[in-house]
Amino acid sequence: MIKGLLRFIIAVIFILSGFVKAVDLVGFSFKMEEYFSPAVFNMPFFEKFALLFSIIVVVLELFLGFMLLLKMKLKFTLSALIALCVFFGFLTFYSAYFNVVTDCGCFGDAIKFTPWQSFFKDVALLIGLIILFVLYKKDFRKTDEYGSSKKESTSKFKYALFAIFSLGMIYIMAQGIMHEPIIDFRDYKVGTDIQGEKEKINKNPSEYKTFYSLKNQKTGEVLKVNQDDYIKETKYWAEGSPWKIEEGKNESVLVKEGYKSEIVKFKIEDPTGMELTDEIIKAPKAILVFSYHPKEVSADLIQKVEAKVNAQKGALIYGVSTDQNTFKTIKNTMMDGTAIKTIARSNPFVLILQNGKIVEKQPAKDYIN
Repeated sequence: MIKGLLRFIIAVIFILSGFVKAVDLVGFSFKMEEYFSPAVFNMPFFEKFALLFSIIVVVLELFLGFMLLLKMKLKFTLSALIALCVFFGFLTFYSAYFNVVTDCGCFGDAIKFTPWQSFFKDVALLIGLIILFVLYKKDFRKTDEYGSSKKESTSKFKYALFAIFSLGMIYIMAQGIMHEPIIDFRDYKVGTDIQGEKEKINKNPSEYKTFYSLKNQKTGEVLKVNQDDYIKETKYWAEGSPWKIEEGKNESVLVKEGYKSEIVKFKIEDPTGMELTDEIIKAPKAILVFSYHPKEVSADLIQKVEAKVNAQKGALIYGVSTDQNTFKTIKNTMMDGTAIKTIARSNPFVLILQNGKIVEKQPAKDYIN
């Protein structure tokens, strides 16, 4: 009873974790790119394979989780899940200890975990899987767990369920890659009022304090002092003070959690740096064409998208990218590349707003057809 319940809980966790990433594989691939970036593992060569690695990870989570749920190939399934947990544990520990990837994307955009929460979650799963491995060890030799002639009908039923589950997940993954996620867990889902979200953020902002790393030039002692205490204590900054700020070692620490929303990063500027965000979210209708990798977009596709958006009368139209020369017949504006990726899962991408509310969003290739 206990081992059956533990097996069910762990299986469901892996299936849910895989599912929320499967619906938005492109988004998960952006997270994989972070791990391959120079700032983390410094393996930029693998960034181009981020989507492939994402598919492999999600397929393993989903299929192994479902196999565990059905008690299929238990020895293989448990061994593979333990290896997967060790791999995830390494990534999340590295992220937490070195503070390099602040959100591992373990549950996509559906549930946000801090790096340390993700690590302890992986440790708990690993312990649970090891316990299951021990509890089911005697069953590994039983052929009926692998679908023997004694339970041939049960075995066929399990494999039929597995096949149906696999086809369903493949469809969901393909839909997310080629079009838009079937279920959108992002803050930029259709129906989101960007103007309203901005107001909530402004009313309840997060607060940060700077902590200075101070070193005593006489004793070599090092202290971490927050900005308020630094100002209050003249011994730290008065003329002749032995305490000196260590350059590059200051930290900005969250001291009050405000209203959380990715909309905080929605900031669009013209090439001169003038912000256009308010104009866009207050317009009766605004059409935005996003591109996070403008150099990878064909000129023909850009031309077709521009032709269609320019035919929309009465709309405020902007092209938003990381390069001010991306678009030829619509006004170029700038936005942080990471922020664009949060909005756009394809390159390029079209977002339509009415009075700041998202009413339509789709890949450019779907928009022009």
